[in-house]
Amino acid sequence: MSTPPLQGVVAILRGITPAEVPAVGRALVEGGIRIVEVPLNSPDPFDSIALLAREFGSELLVGAGTVLSPDDAERVADAGGRLVLAPNFDAAVVRRARIRGLLAMPGVATPSEGFQALAAGADALKLFPAEMLGPPVLKAWRAVFPKATPMFPVGGIGEHNLAAFKAAGATGVGTGSSLYAPGTPAAELVPRARALVERWVSAAGPAGA
Repeated sequence: MSTPPLQGVVAILRGITPAEVPAVGRALVEGGIRIVEVPLNSPDPFDSIALLAREFGSELLVGAGTVLSPDDAERVADAGGRLVLAPNFDAAVVRRARIRGLLAMPGVATPSEGFQALAAGADALKLFPAEMLGPPVLKAWRAVFPKATPMFPVGGIGEHNLAAFKAAGATGVGTGSSLYAPGTPAAELVPRARALVERWVSAAGPAGA
């Protein structure tokens, strides 16, 4: 199975139910999304992850968010997920994810956390909360972290500010309520997703990159 690249817009489907998954998944794929995250504080999250992986695994990199324990990482892998994200950095979660062959993107808010996460084996860093850190912090981090480190700002990201984060060096961004909320009609998701993806693609990257 091919894996979509770890870059671009991540759709955060907080609150999704398994019944919504088929229509939402199709809409996101049509809108150009290639990475989705089901936070584990959603209803029946592992069922939703399993459905997404089974129906859309060749088109979407299916992940789980709010993964706070190694046992949760195990369950994500068993459900067919391929990416674990968290609001925090926990070395045990990163290690278990890597053992199970999953990509790990822990949440970090300081350079110390970021370097510790990379040392533990993290594949990417989730800058959280992005609305508090802002593009200037990301730009500063880019000057000291290994150049190839994938960095994804998450929290308060939408069409209005994702270009600024890309210009500062973001590999991708995670967006939740500006794209999806429980009960959002699938027909509305297609243009929302397309607008976010097109805005990301058209935005300029860091100067000199």
